[in-house]
Parts: sequence; C-alpha cells; structure tokens
Amino acid sequence: MKALLLAAGLGTRLGPLTENMPKVMVNLNGKPLLQHHIENFKKQGITEFAINTHYFPQAIKDYFQDGSKFGVKITYSFEPELLGTSGALNNFRDFFTEKFILVYADVLADFKIQPLIEVHERNKALATIALDKLRPTKGKGAVLVSGEKVTEFVEKPTEEIPDALINSGLYLLEPEILQRIPAGFSDFGHDILPPIAKEEKLYWTMHNGHLFDIGTPEILRQAQEFIKNSKQ
Repeated sequence: MKALLLAAGLGTRLGPLTENMPKVMVNLNGKPLLQHHIENFKKQGITEFAINTHYFPQAIKDYFQDGSKFGVKITYSFEPELLGTSGALNNFRDFFTEKFILVYADVLADFKIQPLIEVHERNKALATIALDKLRPTKGKGAVLVSGEKVTEFVEKPTEEIPDALINSGLYLLEPEILQRIPAGFSDFGHDILPPIAKEEKLYWTMHNGHLFDIGTPEILRQAQEFIKNSKQ
C-alpha cells in the first residue's frame, strides 16, 4: 500500500517558525513533523510515499531526497498554485492504482491503518476516514455517523454540532476516488466527501491515539511536550 502525505500548507499561524520553511518541517524533538509520519507508517508496512509540495519545496526534498536514507521511496509533486487536499491527487493519477492512504501531514498523530482497512473492506467502502472526539467542532471537519457509516460531512460549520465527531485527517481511499476529483483546485471536506456520504459509500473508524493539529505555536508546544514526555 502507498500513502500520500499532504505537505503543501503554508503554516502562516505559526509566525516566524515558518517564514523560511514549510509547516511540515517544523522541528518536533529533533525531527521534522513529516518524518514522524514517515516513520509511523513505515512501521505499519508502508514504504512508498507521495508528497505534494508548494511552499519552500526544496526544504522537504533536500532533507528526505528519494527516501532511501529512511528506508522508503518518495515521489514528489510541486504545485505552483495550491490544488487543495483532493486536487493534490491530480499530480499522482498514475501513482495510485490500488487502495491507498492519504494523510494531512500538518497534524501529529499516531495513526493506525489496520482499523481503517478492516472497516473499509467489511463495508466495500469507497472511502474510510478516521475520526476523533476533539472539541470544538466549529470550524473543523464535523462528521455525523450511524454505526460504521458516515451520514453527513460538514466542513467548517459556523455553529457547534453537539453529536458530531471530528475529521482527524487520515483516509483510506479506493483508486476510483480519482474519478470524482476535477481538474484544478478541490477540497475533500467541501467537494468530495459530502456527496460520497450521501451515497452511503463513506465509512469511519475512531482514532483513539494522540492528535495535535499543529496550527498555532501553543499547540506546537503541547505536541513537543507530549513527545518529550512519552519518551521518558
């Protein structure tokens, strides 16, 4: 199985930390955030990665190169203009020919893929996503469920949705998903997942580990402290 690590974000809310490097290269206890993802998924048997780039792309490519020093293989794309979370797949249409993992790489999480695989295959899903109980739901990817089925996907609601779970940024996708993605910019939360939920082809499993959406200096500090303490 292959994985796409979405790494094109700017990280503007991190201020000076991302003035000269992409958000996914922010240091977390001696390693870039992106390296934590690669090492986590390598332990689970994934050794082929695609990484999309946009902001200071060379910082990522210079560090990881072809991936061989990390025991993996990496293929890159460059987006002169951001293509969005789903539009990024347009540069990898020939790369993903079997079901694959997609990760929002600007979060720190101990994602596990086996629970997704089990739910996905049991339900013959088009897409299966990992959800979390984080709060608030306002401004996030809010997801309503029934059993293992996602019944509604609401991207960045303006009000709290009390019964909703939160999109954690880990997907298992069939290659047929590429047929749903238009040329140019598109976003999973706004454009792709809501109609799949209505068609009853979107399923979910719970992410029960740690999850830090590295969007602010304070959350970055919390993530650094968590990693430091977990290794003591």
